[in-house]
Formats: sequence, structure tokens, C-alpha cells
Amino acid sequence: MEPAEIYEALATEFGDAVTGFTPAEGGIKDAFCLVAADKLVDVCTFLKTDPRLRFDFLQCITGVDYPRDDKLVSVYHLYSYEHHHTFVIKVEVPRDRPVVPSVCGVWRSANWNEREQYDLLGLQYVGHPDLRRLLMPDDWVGHPMRKDYQEADRYRTMPTTRYSVLELLAAYDKEHPQTEGMRPRVVDAEEDK
Repeated sequence: MEPAEIYEALATEFGDAVTGFTPAEGGIKDAFCLVAADKLVDVCTFLKTDPRLRFDFLQCITGVDYPRDDKLVSVYHLYSYEHHHTFVIKVEVPRDRPVVPSVCGVWRSANWNEREQYDLLGLQYVGHPDLRRLLMPDDWVGHPMRKDYQEADRYRTMPTTRYSVLELLAAYDKEHPQTEGMRPRVVDAEEDK
């Protein structure tokens, strides 16, 4: 089934809860559409169980932060082993209330994917069986993949700030003059003005 036909099947079944079909063209790898958050579980169940679609594999869930638009997006990459087609659905939620229904009841593989998005972006998956941090320590403050995230100077007793790559290369070149001429000299941005 072609992506436009998949979208039409969704639009017929769910009406205005499914909008914004974007075909795979130009730089867009997979066709996608937007799904209303309150209909996400119903749409996903339909995508998995409808004989024409059979999206039996949730490849991954990713997330995107759009601070200028004041929204977070939960992105679901789907594949059907039976029909060999792919489709992507997206759910947009406000940054100050990033609540999305969990799809763990539809695809078990959603479990860790949702935990990762919760941990890194702060998307809160309602109904998740064990929504807690996956990568960051439990007492970590904030969500490091948000574009406005500010890293604290210290975590517990450890400094969290690191030198930039350019600072490290410049320091290395000063300590090891034998590297002269082996690579382009690292120039301090202030010195280059």
C-alpha cells in the first residue's frame, strides 16, 4: 500500500484526528502525518491490526524539540513485515504540557523508546508501565536534548563542563611543538578577528 493510501485509510477511519499528510519527497525519507494526541492509541491499534496495513513493527520512537513553535513532537517510525511498507506518525504537544498516551499496550518495543524520550526530552507517556529515566541518573535535573537545556556546573561533586575540541587541540599544540606543520594550526576565535 502506498503512503497516500495509508493516510486515506487513516483519514477515513479517524477524520480530523489525522491531518497534515506529507509525502516522501525531496529530503523527506518517509511519508508522515500528524495524529491528535487523544487518538494516538486508537490510531496505532488500527495501524497494527487492520489487515490492509499490519504495522507489526515499531522501529523506534524519536522526539523533536521546536522551541520557536513552543512544541515537542513524538515521532513513531512504523514498518509492516507482511506488506513491506513504512509510515511515520507524529504527535505534537505543547512544551509546557508534554503529555502523550503510551503505546506500550500496542507495541511492547515502545517501552524503552518512551523511557528514552521521557529522559532526554521530557515527553511524559501516560499509561507507561515504568516511566523513569533510562540514560541519565534518577536525580538528574532537566532533559538534556531540549534546545534550551542549560547544563549545571556540577553534578554531585563532579564538574560537568568540559573543554571544547578547539580548546583541547590548542592546548595540545602548545604542549607538543613537534606537531607543528602536521595539521592546520588551531586558531583562537578571538585571535582570528
